[in-house]
Amino acid sequence: MQTDVTDDSPFEIIDGDASIGLVLLADHATNRVPARYDRLGLPASAFERHIAYDIGIEGLTRALAARLGVPAVMSRFSRLLIDPNRGEDDPTLVMRISDGAIVPGNHPITAKEWQHRLVTYHRPYHDAVSETIGRVARTGGRAPLVISLHSFTPYWKGVPRPWHITVLWDSDDRAVLPLLSALGALPGVTTASNEPYDGALRGDTMFRHCMTAGIPHALIEVRQDEIGNADGIEHWASRLAPILEDLNAIDGLHTYQTFASRTGPY
Repeated sequence: MQTDVTDDSPFEIIDGDASIGLVLLADHATNRVPARYDRLGLPASAFERHIAYDIGIEGLTRALAARLGVPAVMSRFSRLLIDPNRGEDDPTLVMRISDGAIVPGNHPITAKEWQHRLVTYHRPYHDAVSETIGRVARTGGRAPLVISLHSFTPYWKGVPRPWHITVLWDSDDRAVLPLLSALGALPGVTTASNEPYDGALRGDTMFRHCMTAGIPHALIEVRQDEIGNADGIEHWASRLAPILEDLNAIDGLHTYQTFASRTGPY
């Protein structure tokens, strides 16, 4: 399945071989905001920052999908408009302030506009994720492996972040532990578990589509200066592709198995 992408499309599905059993996701792939929102009252420079999208992740997702031949789902709207990696009841779903930047177009926001963004952007993206995961599961007759791709800033409040690539997760470690082992074996690479954020977030994409369904998964975070240009993207795509291929081939991984979330009962 390949979507016909327009400027108003809330998501893009990259076609791939569903029988492989692997799905890539990119919640924060782009910094697009429809013209009618007038950049939410922010300067154009704000949309070049991490507050608007995960820098480098669109390119990395496309490169990995092409190398692996697997389907991918990417959002087509900025996290400043509404964050697809948040549950519908999360108070940070529409951010009023992000890393010190006040977002005039988000405060105040009417209940009608909040609902419009949910129906027009957030839900269609998650419907596309559900459909793609379901299609891969039906094709292969087994639980797919789902890998979500994100990026993080090299510094936070002036403090350098030493990791090149990290893995975020809740309590399902089936894909996480072998992935961390493979990343840790890469020469010159510093990795970590649940840095710089905790992967247990109730209602986020991994919780919604994988934890509650018992689907094996992992969230990969790459430091943005590592994938800030075409060379960096190609470098990490060439490193990650064989790791993900090996991960996907692990005996017994493609099963449905539920784990108790660290966020509490479902």
